Amino acid sequence: MKTDLSSDKPRVAIVAQRYGENVSGGAELHARWLAEHLQTIAQVDVLTTCAKDYLTWKNEFPAGTTRINGVRVSRFPVVRERELPSKIGEHELFQRKYALDIQYDWMWKIGPASPQLFKRIERAADEFDYFIFFTYEYAHTVFGLPLVAHKSILVPTAHEQRHLQLPIFKNLFTQPRAIAYNTAAEQAFVERFTGNGHIPSDTVGIGINEPEEFSAERFRQKFNVPGPFITYLGRLVADKGVDQLIDEFMQLKATHPSELALVLMGKGDVVVPERPDIIQTGFVTEQDKFDGLAAAEMLIVPSKWESLSMISMEAWLVGTPVLVNSDCGVMVEQMRRSQGGLHYRTAEEFSHIIKTISSDPTLKAQLATNGRRFVLENYSWDIIVSKYKKLFEMIAADPRGE
Repeated sequence: MKTDLSSDKPRVAIVAQRYGENVSGGAELHARWLAEHLQTIAQVDVLTTCAKDYLTWKNEFPAGTTRINGVRVSRFPVVRERELPSKIGEHELFQRKYALDIQYDWMWKIGPASPQLFKRIERAADEFDYFIFFTYEYAHTVFGLPLVAHKSILVPTAHEQRHLQLPIFKNLFTQPRAIAYNTAAEQAFVERFTGNGHIPSDTVGIGINEPEEFSAERFRQKFNVPGPFITYLGRLVADKGVDQLIDEFMQLKATHPSELALVLMGKGDVVVPERPDIIQTGFVTEQDKFDGLAAAEMLIVPSKWESLSMISMEAWLVGTPVLVNSDCGVMVEQMRRSQGGLHYRTAEEFSHIIKTISSDPTLKAQLATNGRRFVLENYSWDIIVSKYKKLFEMIAADPRGE
C-alpha cells in the first residue's frame, strides 16, 4: 500500500448506490462532490449501479464506464427491482428474534442487488488503496464493504432509527477500518446503538460549494412568486415530512391570513393541494436553487431523519435562516452549534417562528450571518479533504488495524 501520499496519489474507489449529476438525494450528492474534490489528492473511481430511482432501482443508466466531471464512473446492472418495506415484512423482521438469514434476505430485497458490482469490488481489492462506501442501509454497502473491509471507510449518513439495533447493522459497523461521520450527534447515536466506539473515526462532514452569484429577483420572475415565501427543497415524500409541512402551513394561513406562500422545490409523490399560496417548481437547476434560497424568508427542513442537511448550509451561504424539526436531533444540534436557525415541535411553534422571522429582518439577518460563519469555518473543501487525507494516512500506517 502506498504511504507517501504527496508524491504518489493513492487510488480511491467510492462506492455509492446511485451516481450522476441528475440524480437527486443528499447522500448521492455528497458522494459526487467528494469524488470530484478528492481528485486533488487521489486518483478517484466511482463504482455504482445503473439505477436512477431509489424507490425502484430500475436500470436507467447504461452499464459500463463513463466520465463525469473528470471522475471515472463504472456502472453495474441491478438484477431485481426494489420491494417496498410494507411488502417484505419489515415488522416481522423485528419480531422473529433478529434471525440473520431473514435480515440478509430483507436487505437483498431492499437493494440495490447487483452481483456484478459486488464481483467488481472483490476483484478490485488489490487495485485500490481505499474504498469509501456511502450510506449504511443499502445492499451495496452491506454486501460490498465486507469484501474490502481492511481498507474501507464508511460514510454512514445515519439517522436515529431502530434499524441500527439489528445485528446485520451492528456487524457492519464493526468492520470498516474507519468511519467518517457527518456530525457528532450522528456518531453518538451510532455508537450507542452498535457499540462500535473502538473503530477509528472522525466527524468529517462535507464541503459546501459557495455560489458565484445568485438573484432572488430572477427566481421571483421565473416562477411568478412576487410576495414573501418560505421554501422546502428536496424530495416531496412523506418520509421527509413534506405532508406535515403542508398541513402546518395551511394551519398558519387559516389562523393568520397573509401574502406568505410556500414554495416546494423538487418532485415526489406527496399530494399537494391546488391553491395559489402553495407553489411547486418541480426539479430545479443549481442556479434556480440558490436563487430560490436567497429569495425565501426561511428554508424549512421538516424531516425527522437527517444525518446532515447540505441544503441548510447552502441557505446560510445566501443569507437565509433555517427552521428544522425538533424531533431530528442531528439538525437541532446543527442549529445550536451554528446559531443559524431555530426548531419547532408543534404547529403552534411553527406558526410563531414563521411570524417572528417574517416581521423581524434584524433577527433574520443575524441568524443567516451566524450560519454563514459556521459553514465557512467548518465545511470548506480544504478542511474536508485534509480530514480524508488523515484517514488515508492512518490506514496506510496500520493496514491490518492492529
